[in-house]
Amino acid sequence: MAKKKQEETLNLENILFKCRDILRQARNSGSFFEKRDMMLTLVFLRFIGEKFEDGVENLRQKLIEEGLDPDDPDIQAAFFDDATFTDGTYNLPVEARWSTIINTPAPKLNVALDTALHSIAATSQQLKGCFVEGTFTTRNLAPNDIKKVVDEINKISHKAFGEEKDLIGRVYEYFLKEFAVNATKEEGEFYTPHDVVQLIAAMIEPFDGTLYDPCCGSGGMFIQSADLIRARQGDISCINIYGQEKEPATYRLAKMNLALRGLSHHLGEEADSTFTHDLHKGVYFDYIMANPPFNLKSWYNDNLKNDPRWIDYATPPDSNANYAWILHILSHLKKDSGVAGFLLANGALNDDVALEIRKKLIEKDKVEAIIILPRELFITTDISVTLWILNQNKKYGNYHGRELRDRTHEILFMDLRTWKENSVKGEQKKKVHLVSEQIQRAADIYHTWQNSETDGIDYAVPELYRSVGIEEIRKKNYALTPSKYIEFIDHDLEIDYDSEMKRIQAEMQEIIKAEKQSQKMLEDAFRGIGYGIG
Repeated sequence: MAKKKQEETLNLENILFKCRDILRQARNSGSFFEKRDMMLTLVFLRFIGEKFEDGVENLRQKLIEEGLDPDDPDIQAAFFDDATFTDGTYNLPVEARWSTIINTPAPKLNVALDTALHSIAATSQQLKGCFVEGTFTTRNLAPNDIKKVVDEINKISHKAFGEEKDLIGRVYEYFLKEFAVNATKEEGEFYTPHDVVQLIAAMIEPFDGTLYDPCCGSGGMFIQSADLIRARQGDISCINIYGQEKEPATYRLAKMNLALRGLSHHLGEEADSTFTHDLHKGVYFDYIMANPPFNLKSWYNDNLKNDPRWIDYATPPDSNANYAWILHILSHLKKDSGVAGFLLANGALNDDVALEIRKKLIEKDKVEAIIILPRELFITTDISVTLWILNQNKKYGNYHGRELRDRTHEILFMDLRTWKENSVKGEQKKKVHLVSEQIQRAADIYHTWQNSETDGIDYAVPELYRSVGIEEIRKKNYALTPSKYIEFIDHDLEIDYDSEMKRIQAEMQEIIKAEKQSQKMLEDAFRGIGYGIG
């Protein structure tokens, strides 16, 4: 019984469900968005407090190793009163520490939480803007309710769930999944699954230079990229992060997430639309990773009519922002070396309305690879999606130690729709994920195609991938649908129909014979007891 209780405590969704249930029944808990903000702010305070405690403990150990007594008043004054940490940990005032919050009596918790937020905003420019001050006193939950929620949040710990986990992102994902916030095809917020981010990063390798996400959501792209750099023993300080997010609550969440990870970032001074107010206008990036809202409608206004981002192509249709995202991303790539990997709904592959833009993208040789992904990778939607890779330089050259061949006027098509054998257990709806071996295999296919030893003309495996030249794409009216180019085998043609029919006839004869025997046995049994059959 004790073991089962411990397992429940360490289940993130169970904890969040309990918090949601408490807030649902609590008086003054506000709208869904206000509940979500309270929860995320509490998780933020919990995580930043835990990092501070870990930082203090590490500092104590270092002092002991150097022969100093960390409890000596003079040592305390010199090292702890205004501690400086080298790993991105923030020094917190006493009133902002989780140890202070968790030990505050229930009637004083709302005030204590807002005092902590104000103190953090006043002492750290990086953390300012990560939350709304006054969140808790404005709602003024009953002492018993706020105490219950804080006690549940106290169970969420990197010590329990693992330092490598994007826990802020997982909390965000939970609320999207459970409440389907804005999760429509038109304007949906979709938390990008870790395996999908890892696939994009494994493909384009954003391990140095500048990395940009024009619709960064909770910052998951940045978190996963940083984790991959660390996994390869790389220097995280070599990547410079830029992003933008339209929704204020999600913008604050991204700032929280990056601050907690100690990642230097430039998200602009406010939340705003990337289309109507580009906060990084005129800045060009080495890498772009993005998961724009799928099939976004109502994105356009007349001020965008002659926007420089699409002046060399055409104005994207206002009925769907897919090609507006493509041209925005392209406009921010470094002219001779930038690489982008981003997700779009499959409709963009052969959209008649955007044909002229797609034609110019292909003729200008901006599209390098099109990878169609398995369905059901996302929790909040089962829409089928494609990974696009744009490259400003498809010529010979060196890229991350690999010698590349000239891929001018070639596009690699991949179809991963059959990679759906790895289901995610415990979900209310069907969900699959890509395992590390699959991610590595997909990246190897792409990188091998790029490499100097490869013959791009014959690079193909039926039903999986194929390298295609521009002449064939022109003949297909510039469609980018992989199934138009990858060979698919008609497995029905492999059947020996004569043998198959003989097998079926033999099985039917056996069935008929068995039925006759059963009927005869039944008749004999009835006659034996004096009944007739008729």
